[in-house]
Amino acid sequence: MQHTFDTIFPNVQRRQILASATALASFAGLGLIPGLVQAAGNETAFNAKTLGEAIKALGGTPVESKELVITSPDIAENGAVVPVTVQSNLPKTQEIYILVEKNPNPLSAVFVIPEGTEASVQTRVKMSQSTNVHALVKAGGKFYTTVKETKVTLGGCGG
Repeated sequence: MQHTFDTIFPNVQRRQILASATALASFAGLGLIPGLVQAAGNETAFNAKTLGEAIKALGGTPVESKELVITSPDIAENGAVVPVTVQSNLPKTQEIYILVEKNPNPLSAVFVIPEGTEASVQTRVKMSQSTNVHALVKAGGKFYTTVKETKVTLGGCGG
């Protein structure tokens, strides 16, 4: 009996496999797969209970920078979905971290910035209470930070 693609994979169309392979190649090209792998490598930082522990686990001693812009609402009605945008104007930005100071686990997000791309990220974070949101950026092997206070009227981390 001669085996063909259709007899081996009767419920899978060639187009589905090609689309999946193309998506995987795109993710790899955008640097998203290495970012996922790196996020897994930051387990100690994600499990940290304080802001200081998280920053120490990431390996940096940050300095304040006016080249970073963090945007979040002054008052968030719902702490479960607080929009945060970070823009880095620092050359050679490699990584952007978002930390929420009074959360049970302050490190909320890690973004790996591929070389030659605009260093701007946008996401939503959970906030358990009113607190400072920190942007920590690794650029040229050094760490930089900026802070924005956000007040929360309804907590999003089980509160």
